[in-house]
Amino acid sequence: MSLSSIENRLVARLRPGLSGNPVMFLGLLALCSAYIQGPLTKIFDFPGALAEMDHFGLHPAPFFAVGVIVFELSMSALILSGVYRWAAASALAAFTLAATFLAFRFWELPPGMERAMATNGFFEHIGLAGAFVLVALYDLRERASVGRGGQ
Repeated sequence: MSLSSIENRLVARLRPGLSGNPVMFLGLLALCSAYIQGPLTKIFDFPGALAEMDHFGLHPAPFFAVGVIVFELSMSALILSGVYRWAAASALAAFTLAATFLAFRFWELPPGMERAMATNGFFEHIGLAGAFVLVALYDLRERASVGRGGQ
């Protein structure tokens, strides 16, 4: 039995349960969780949000703090609702990539634990950005497929 036939049989068995809307929604919710938790934390600790903006040199801090809160929550809502999912996922991918290069400049740190943690954070966020790109591509393909009559 070949690996591809094993994979095809496995996919045929798992597809009905894994392709349903609840599983898709939970996966997207997990992907967006940091983009929901972060803004909520900023809302409930706005002085902390201002300090974070100051730390990263984003001025005026209130403008950037409110902008990040609104952006992250609205893009997450679009992704979870399926409305312009491809655009919201693309926007969060770009935002995450930019924030990663701002917040995790591991190459500027001396060797040690802090550099290792920043390196891990950098590549984890690169992975998040990649996941959002995949969500955007998947959504665009699904829309194209529906536009062709589902074929």
